[in-house]
Amino acid sequence: MIGGIGVAITLLTACADKGQQQLTVSGLDAARFDTVINEKPVKLYTLKNENGIEVCITNYGGRVVSLVVPDRDGKPVDVVLGFDNIHQYADTLNSPSDYGSSVGRYANRIAKGQFTLNGETYQLKQNDGENCLHGGGTTGWMNQVYDAEQEGDSLLRLTIVAEDGENGFPGRVTATTTYKVTENNTLDITWEATSDKETIINQTNHNYYNLSGDFTQAAYDQELFINADYFIPSDEAYIPTGEICSVEGTPMDFRKAHAVGDSINSDYDQIKNAGGYDHNFCLNTFEDGHGDDTKVCASLYSPKTGILMEMRTNEPGVQVYSGNFQGIGRDADIIRKHGVKYPKHVSVCLESQKYPDSPNKQGWVQPVLKPGERYYSHAAYTFSIK
Repeated sequence: MIGGIGVAITLLTACADKGQQQLTVSGLDAARFDTVINEKPVKLYTLKNENGIEVCITNYGGRVVSLVVPDRDGKPVDVVLGFDNIHQYADTLNSPSDYGSSVGRYANRIAKGQFTLNGETYQLKQNDGENCLHGGGTTGWMNQVYDAEQEGDSLLRLTIVAEDGENGFPGRVTATTTYKVTENNTLDITWEATSDKETIINQTNHNYYNLSGDFTQAAYDQELFINADYFIPSDEAYIPTGEICSVEGTPMDFRKAHAVGDSINSDYDQIKNAGGYDHNFCLNTFEDGHGDDTKVCASLYSPKTGILMEMRTNEPGVQVYSGNFQGIGRDADIIRKHGVKYPKHVSVCLESQKYPDSPNKQGWVQPVLKPGERYYSHAAYTFSIK
């Protein structure tokens, strides 16, 4: 699966011996990402603005590797989880992760890996028990190499072509993820796609955020806001039950921002089953089939650094995931960026998307893409000091 890793590591050692390493603000050495996978070149790309925002992205999986934001004192803080080398990202056996990835074709879960479209039933790869998660996981888009085109310091366009039948999905799909860093300190992400056959698509970004920059501690002091009156309960396999329930009077209520640690260890059945938060929230910013991506749908704040992140999207839902499987079992021994081992609940993911398992839920916003149509999804994360 992996080509050129040995060469990349050899070149890195040579540069280190000569003292020629040129590091990003986040401390990454681009040479450790320079390789070939599946006969396609892989690199680390850097986007930035004049206000101190730096975003490092690899075209392997369209992954955000680091995201640097100045804190209240102007100190640069890396606020996303990840690895500092391509070898660990590509080693799906020993260090599996979806860190920072551009997920496709279908973010989140599809029950039993099956859905029916135009009377035909499709069987997808079952990589999460009997379910399909993130388009197939190790063979999904998060572990494929995108073609990359960078424009100046602020924009990176990543394109992938997925063949008809890949992981069981119909249609030959051409998909583009565009990362842009704006002057108002926003990481702006758009996903666009076309298909030669009717299919389903539901993309997202899977950044794991800890705005304190301290990845050795659980993110319990992070203050979360979600502009949602309702959420989607899941069963023991994390598949939506089909219900849409009010957050009122439950630990799912983040309409007024509060610390994640206030409720993450609740006895509430949904929290206990997931080991924390792993739920889709029905955004109030989505009405009558349209999402308003000019309004804040969610935010995260670190009282330690003063960094506030505000999220906007045109999608109907946001999946909130609190790193429930971090620091458990063999994961506890994996070394990540900055030489750190991650504990449980070290981060919070805010993933824009259609509702999980939506192809199997009548009445929910459907992720269908037809020939001649264009899939478009947008999410923006704006950083400031509070």
